[in-house]
Amino acid sequence: MNSMNPKVDFYFIKAKKWQEETELLRTIVLDCGLTEELKWGCPCYTLQKSNIVLIHTFKEYCALLFMKGALLQDAKGILIQQTENVQAARQIRFTNVKEIVKQKAILKAYIYEAIEVEKAGLKVELKKTEEYKIPEEFQTKLNENPVLKTAFKALTPGRQRAYIFYFSAAKQSKTREARVEKCIPQIMDGKGLDD
Repeated sequence: MNSMNPKVDFYFIKAKKWQEETELLRTIVLDCGLTEELKWGCPCYTLQKSNIVLIHTFKEYCALLFMKGALLQDAKGILIQQTENVQAARQIRFTNVKEIVKQKAILKAYIYEAIEVEKAGLKVELKKTEEYKIPEEFQTKLNENPVLKTAFKALTPGRQRAYIFYFSAAKQSKTREARVEKCIPQIMDGKGLDD
């Protein structure tokens, strides 16, 4: 078993609701020979600097997140795509220790498969930014304002997607319009949604 990284210990100590579950997941993952690191504030397990799986907690569950989960066979049908916009990662969710204990062998098999996917150099075919549908309210603004269109196209693909997702998430046209109006100055300044 690979050793626990002391820099990551705090994550398991601070966990109030999912402490027992996450500690068990930690043991299982480390038993698969991965290196423990802290990334995005979560325990992340790597193979030669490549991210394989991480442990994270939510209000309703804790989970193992496979970075290239979309490439796994998922023979047991237990991988979950968090949202429709998540392209590569997949989760296995848990709400109690018994579930983890019961699935220990399956979890190890999935982790070993994820390691093999990484060793093989497989990549998830990601959708290009231009393949995402731009909400009508934003497209109208882009058509009306060539300077805005140029500024938007100058943003990184990730920043463009963040705006598209943010605008699209609003259910009502009025809300989409308000979001677009509010974000125009940021886009014109070359900034992303969270900059």
